Amino acid sequence: MAGTSHGHTPAAWTGVVIAFIGFCVSGAFMVLANPLGFWAGLVVVALGGVVGLAMRAAGMGAPKAAHRDLAEVIAANRVPAKV
Repeated sequence: MAGTSHGHTPAAWTGVVIAFIGFCVSGAFMVLANPLGFWAGLVVVALGGVVGLAMRAAGMGAPKAAHRDLAEVIAANRVPAKV
C-alpha cells in the first residue's frame, strides 16, 4: 500500500478528520451517559463519509485506475511452451 497514493487526497483526509471528530464526540458523550450527544456524534461520523464522497465526486479524490482487458492479462501471463 505504500507504493500507491491510497488515502493521500484532500477528500480522504477531510472525511477521516470529520469522522474522527464525530467518534471523539460520541465517545465522550457515551462516558457522560448522554444518549442524545452520543447519537449526535454518530451523525457527525456519517457526515464525514458523506463529505469525503462529495469531495471525491468533485475531483479531489484519487483517480480510478484503468483496468486492463482480460485478453491482455492472459497474454502477458502466458508461459512459453518448451520445445
